[in-house]
Amino acid sequence: MKYKEARAYIDDAKKYGIVPGLTTMQELLTRLGNPQRELKFIHVTGTNGKGSVLAFLFSVLCAAGYKTGRYTSPDVFSYEEKFQVGKKAVSKRAFGMWMEAVKEKSEEMASDGFLHPTAFELETAFAFLYFKEAGCQYVLLETGMGGCMDATNVVDTTILSIFTSIGMDHMQFLGETLFEIAEQKAGILKPGVPAVTLRQQEDAMAAVRRKAEETASSLFLVEREFCRNIRYGFMRQRFDFYSPYGNYEDLEIRMVGRHQIENASLAVAAVGVLREQGLAITDDALRTGLGTAVWEGRMSVICEEPLFLIDGAHNKDAAKVLRDSIEQYFTNREIIYIMGVFRDKEYEAVVAETVRCASHIITVTPPENPRALSALELAKTVQEYRGRATAASSVREAVEMSFLLAKKDTVIIAFGSLSYLGELKKIVQESANLTGDTGKRV
Repeated sequence: MKYKEARAYIDDAKKYGIVPGLTTMQELLTRLGNPQRELKFIHVTGTNGKGSVLAFLFSVLCAAGYKTGRYTSPDVFSYEEKFQVGKKAVSKRAFGMWMEAVKEKSEEMASDGFLHPTAFELETAFAFLYFKEAGCQYVLLETGMGGCMDATNVVDTTILSIFTSIGMDHMQFLGETLFEIAEQKAGILKPGVPAVTLRQQEDAMAAVRRKAEETASSLFLVEREFCRNIRYGFMRQRFDFYSPYGNYEDLEIRMVGRHQIENASLAVAAVGVLREQGLAITDDALRTGLGTAVWEGRMSVICEEPLFLIDGAHNKDAAKVLRDSIEQYFTNREIIYIMGVFRDKEYEAVVAETVRCASHIITVTPPENPRALSALELAKTVQEYRGRATAASSVREAVEMSFLLAKKDTVIIAFGSLSYLGELKKIVQESANLTGDTGKRV
């Protein structure tokens, strides 16, 4: 199967929607020979910060010399970035080859009267098959949605479970209260397998603790007070870390945003637990991994003149973090937003949290997605919160408008759904290249 054919097959499978549950996934993997049982997983769930924590740990394990796989979603800049081994995305040739095997078994299932796997189930099965064939020693695995009934939760060889910040998200599938949502996410816990979690809100913490007791999982709690002497910066940030999981001074990270200190601290604690399980991760590997980790699409600079950032803030908690970062780094500078969201997200809460920081908000409709909220509807919501908004007819028009409005010291921030940020970055970079400067727009 060629790459384009494989991608078309995945796109066609999107018609099956989201189907929580493990039955279909288990059947598909059985027919593929259960490749996941030959891998060791570090399973990460939460509402915000999953990708960043995976990026930190992925970088650390690679620096320690382990052949490590990483499976994340959604993609931002290229589809292949979802599946990485040793910091290299899957090749188009390998994707087509192994997806052909997944397709063959999926079609057999449909012929035998089983439900056809969803797009996410197909991708997850492919990831397990690809990582097994690549000979990965460890795989960093991000849940797609929730935990208990998520397709990734079919794994039973987890060596560590990790909980990032848990908030309100996917309420139509996971529950209407924070406790219910956290209860679903806690479903990734496996009997006797340790877990590391940030200090959660009270209801979320109660749900995680209860499940940890049921599964006899040792629960290691990461307090925010473990991070001391924090030195925030736009290009690099430093902090000291004092905890039962190790003491370190002057740890450095390149990821931007106040919240990244917290994400890095969770990764440091996870390394401490992994060491107890026999992984040989030196202090040098830890520092190198943290200092070189990147996670595109999260407060990422894509243009310097004017300063243009992209961020995946798409719910209330992430919007609070974005607002705090703006107030931390860009005091007294004009801010212009480009915002595009899905209608099934907390878009009103996102607007309420962020609107006061911007002088102008340009809204877009995330392309080619039935869940997208129209630019016009989003602009009306912004105006209801007394923001100045203009609805753009396309992502390209939004970029052009933002450049026209920007002054020398203006900061442009595009955020919301990750689905349109890849296209936006290409448009911004094309604009920079047309000016004859590949690093700046002048």
